[in-house]
Amino acid sequence: MPTKTMKNPSRLRRRTAKVTRKTKETDIAVELDLDGSGQAAVSTGIPFLDHMLDAVARHGFLDLKLKARGDLDVDQHHTVEDVGLTLGKALREALGDKAGIRRYGHFTLPMEETLATVALDLGGRAFFVFQVDFPTDKIGQFDAELVADFWQAFAANALCNLHIVVPYGRNSHHIAEAIFKAAARALRTAIEPDPRISDVPSTKGTL
Repeated sequence: MPTKTMKNPSRLRRRTAKVTRKTKETDIAVELDLDGSGQAAVSTGIPFLDHMLDAVARHGFLDLKLKARGDLDVDQHHTVEDVGLTLGKALREALGDKAGIRRYGHFTLPMEETLATVALDLGGRAFFVFQVDFPTDKIGQFDAELVADFWQAFAANALCNLHIVVPYGRNSHHIAEAIFKAAARALRTAIEPDPRISDVPSTKGTL
């Protein structure tokens, strides 16, 4: 008897999203393609954040266009948080009903003396755990505490469980970069179409 081939809905459409957000504090536009090739065109006015988002695109194999203008004369917080928020919304929109994806992803990434683990569930409910200690308050001109703010805003708007743990690390730049790269790799796994699944990966029938 011939084997019936299941059609994965995630393979039948291009998973893209365009999201904008404009407030008195920030003006952000995001274009996201989950089936891209790792290309990024990012401008936030914060060079370190641009560097991290470029790594997310490259290691997540996403195409990302992102432009942000914020009240950097006040501080970096509003821009960083709202970029995470908008990117999370774009991910949620691009995924649609999430039929055919793996849903879960995790990755442990070494960067010299640092080890970072990221685990996530695109299950439609937001929860955020951040067990990380930065040895310095600044990474160049970037406030290290904003790494947590970025990913918390992302998780809240992507509606995902996101756990980030760094058990050890000495260099704050390495710690932050390991987190962003590990998150990208975990996300790459979670959004990947599973050829054995044709419906939503949940016993509830929806995510």
